[in-house]
Amino acid sequence: MTIDLGGKLHARFLVLREQCSRFAAFVLPIALALAGCAVPPHQADIGRPSAWSAPEIFVPPSSFSGVHGLVVDRQGRLLAGSVAGNAIWEVDRKTGAARPFIAGVKGQADDIAVGPRGELAWTSVLMGILHYRESDTAPIRVLASDMPSINGVGFDARNGKLYVSQTANTGPNDAVWEIDRTGATQPRLIARGIGSLNGFKVGPDGMLYGALMFRGQAAKVDPANGKVTVIADGFRVPTGAGLDDKGNLWIVDSRTGELVAVDLLTGRKTVTKQLKPTIDNMAISPEGTIYVSNMADNSVEAFEPSTGETRVLLHGKLSVPAGLKIEGNSLFVSDVFSFREVDLKTGAVTDILRRLRDPEVLTPSGTGLSTTQFALASWISGTVVVVDRATRKGVATLSGLKQPYDAIPMDDGSVVYAEFATGTVTRASGVGFAKRDVLATGLGGPVQMVLAADGSALYITEATAGKLTRISLDGSPPREIATGLKGPEGLSSTPWGSLAVAEVGAKRLVDIDAKTGAISVIAAGLAIGQAPFPGAPAPYIPTGVAVSENGTVYVSADLNNAIYRIRPQRP
Repeated sequence: MTIDLGGKLHARFLVLREQCSRFAAFVLPIALALAGCAVPPHQADIGRPSAWSAPEIFVPPSSFSGVHGLVVDRQGRLLAGSVAGNAIWEVDRKTGAARPFIAGVKGQADDIAVGPRGELAWTSVLMGILHYRESDTAPIRVLASDMPSINGVGFDARNGKLYVSQTANTGPNDAVWEIDRTGATQPRLIARGIGSLNGFKVGPDGMLYGALMFRGQAAKVDPANGKVTVIADGFRVPTGAGLDDKGNLWIVDSRTGELVAVDLLTGRKTVTKQLKPTIDNMAISPEGTIYVSNMADNSVEAFEPSTGETRVLLHGKLSVPAGLKIEGNSLFVSDVFSFREVDLKTGAVTDILRRLRDPEVLTPSGTGLSTTQFALASWISGTVVVVDRATRKGVATLSGLKQPYDAIPMDDGSVVYAEFATGTVTRASGVGFAKRDVLATGLGGPVQMVLAADGSALYITEATAGKLTRISLDGSPPREIATGLKGPEGLSSTPWGSLAVAEVGAKRLVDIDAKTGAISVIAAGLAIGQAPFPGAPAPYIPTGVAVSENGTVYVSADLNNAIYRIRPQRP
């Protein structure tokens, strides 16, 4: 029998075909997901936007860029130190308003101490320097240098003697020193290998009371002979200390988030307040208020021991956002002191991992993503940590790398990472990732990478060379896509086949054609490009870029810790 499709039957056939097509478009991604298959990104054919909206704040800014040491000075000012932010801030103790107090690289501060005449000393841990000034109007001096991992600092209020500590898990950089404020003599070694005296205070008896970070103890150190007396133990990661006038040594435990009072006579411990993990240090005001910093949240809280009440002076959604990756409605952020997920629909920020609470987090600034794993690269610690996405636990750590800025976990189980200091891209595979195959050499400061859509190559930014380069994974020679860029850092592929690149030296975001290298501007005047301290690589905090399936671009801002959203516009 012959069927004539030219009439009503033909029309009905077209309707059924359209319905089936819509059904398949809806059901197929769900079926693939249920089957454990990855849904190909950017399925829709999205053309290049005709224009872009102005950048809008998606995750709000915050003060600091990680907050650490706290002190209340003789003028009643609450001062807070930031290492990544290279600054000491002043925080209003009533309103929480914050402003830079000592800005620039000289302000880099992990711990801060005030002397008997109002002198100020602070440890610039990443530079290995002790900075000092006698008053607000006096010049800043360097009292000690070449002290890796310099951390705690304290004055003896009776005589003005100045002490510092170095904190390292092993080796010679676990030490306590006395510093000559005149500079006439070299630092005097007090003790070495005692378990890393982190935050400490000098008591009225001249002893150093503080936290032995890697031994989980509260202790006192005799500066005359280096003798260590344990007062209490059983802490997880104690990082800060304070002394009140009631015979208590206060300890903050970063891993547990506990604020603990230790009786100096009996050693009895009392958990007085449960705070969030990754708290770092503390200060006690003359009135007895205890201020506690949290580096992962850019927060300072005020605790009143007499009432048990806590008040948040200021708080950030993110701390130091850097590398970004998108999957579906999730934006994954390497936040230096944490690894976080941001809901693209609501902007809600949730923790995946937090520094010190979770040993997997080692100051990540690069975010890698596969169907089963995350890869967190840290140029500061020289590591790439591989994290299982299902359990959200670390499964391997690649150590001893030379400033790895980014890493990509591959679906075959290998990890590709870029080392800034060596100018190389390497694939690590096999048992314990012991097999290393160099994919590219001679790169000028490789920063961040993204896989090509077909998985056959990767694109990488070269910050010092000012290039965007394509590196084939089959061993073919690299190919330059664009040159003459000013400090390119973060990048992401777009649904229309180009690459969105943060050109940090020009404070702008550009769209680069992957075939021709043609450049168009997405946004300019961005809050990116923090200056590094002397000896640090540039970029210091790499700017992250991620593009969603609908073409919206997200950019991390290292000058104010925000994430900006830039929407595409089409006719």
